Amino acid sequence: MAARHAASGWAGRTGRTGRSGPVVVVGGGLAGTTAALRLADAGLQVTLLESRARLGGLASSFRRDSPAGELTVDNGQHVHLRCCTAYQWFLERIGGAPLAPVQDRLDVPVLDASVNRLGRLRRTALPVPLHLAASLATYPHLSPAERAGAGRAALALRSLDPADPALDGTDFGTWLHRQGQSARAIEALWDLVGVPTLNARAPDASLQLAAKVFRTGLLTAPGAADIGVSAAPLGDLHDLLARAALDRAGVRTLLQTRVSDLVPAPDGGWRVTALPRRAAPEELDAASVVLAVPQREAHRLLPEGALAEQDQLLAIRDAPILNIHVLYDRRVLRRPFFAALGSPVQWVFDRTAPSGLTGGGQYLALSQSAAEGEIDDPVAMLRERYLPELARLLPAARGATVRDFFVTRERTATFAPDPGVGRLRPGARTARHGLLLAGAWTDTGWPATMESAVRSGIAAAGAALGATDRPYDDDPPHSTDRRAAA
Repeated sequence: MAARHAASGWAGRTGRTGRSGPVVVVGGGLAGTTAALRLADAGLQVTLLESRARLGGLASSFRRDSPAGELTVDNGQHVHLRCCTAYQWFLERIGGAPLAPVQDRLDVPVLDASVNRLGRLRRTALPVPLHLAASLATYPHLSPAERAGAGRAALALRSLDPADPALDGTDFGTWLHRQGQSARAIEALWDLVGVPTLNARAPDASLQLAAKVFRTGLLTAPGAADIGVSAAPLGDLHDLLARAALDRAGVRTLLQTRVSDLVPAPDGGWRVTALPRRAAPEELDAASVVLAVPQREAHRLLPEGALAEQDQLLAIRDAPILNIHVLYDRRVLRRPFFAALGSPVQWVFDRTAPSGLTGGGQYLALSQSAAEGEIDDPVAMLRERYLPELARLLPAARGATVRDFFVTRERTATFAPDPGVGRLRPGARTARHGLLLAGAWTDTGWPATMESAVRSGIAAAGAALGATDRPYDDDPPHSTDRRAAA
């Protein structure tokens, strides 16, 4: 693949005349891969540069030698919802949709460890908001008064417009308290959903982003919040299948290649200095460049004047996610996943089959969002904290042997959805012609999710093609799954 487009035809470029030329995409996460595919599908020559040895960015996999044998481990647990239409398009585009099935109907087991009680958040096929009414009316983790209050808050949330920038100045916790939500209701309902999707607790999250999450997922169509979980390692999707799709599209993909410099080319367009790990540096001329990298890396590479307030990128904070991986010698969980209350444990997923674990054991992955307080805790401390909690939540774990316990830490997993972050997030276009931005942290209207990353890649590709003679559909693509309204 590395030599596919090394011919002299790559020297062409597009100025302001509207003629098409080659494009360089920097960053091989979901945003960069999406941009590269969309640009190649429009007929452009594309080079994709990725500093790591694999594609996928923050949604990827690695191999681990374990006492239970070699495993394929996702760096963190990722899920998507039926309303994530752009990400579902991406899965279909790379041929991975069958490997990431979506629930027929939303069903989330919620276990309260403090009283050993199981509840469920489920939907019916009734119209919004009645689709959740029966579940909320019988949800055992709230009192009858709290259930009624949650229903009223949901109706109030439905009246908010996520596109209203004024919402970005208020935190979600303050708004919930104004709606009469108790601390218990926030923990057992609003944070149950908000923490994993926003990567922040309600007092630390922008009301604008929270409104986007809850309105889109729970208050637009009955099936919008049905959960999709990959049945294969994320690397199979976002690296192997994505690389094959890029290859078929004619994209030149260079892995283990970082970018040291980005400057205007002498006769128009851009010159990118690429530094492959095991080859000589290469100067790439391009009509357009898409920077699909984290905000701090984008700040380093952007030339002066690309953004009106360039240092705003440095004001977008990162938020960590902690992932705890436990291998038992027997099956201790009969469900594919569950959420926990009254415990430091947040969400637990069975990843036995995707990891390749055999021999009758079980592999559980704990996803711990908003993890600033423990992201740097030693493994021994985390083991001492979480193994007893799993035994408290799962009686079958009390007599099981732990064959392996390890931790993965994503210190820059997402941007922090702080109140006010909306004004810091730039769009795809910069002030420099032919220079575009992509990434879940850009202004997509979504929090830092796989959906946001894909949408940003779509927007950047559309902006790159906007001044060319290539036809392009600016609207985000939609999945062929029409069951969201069912």
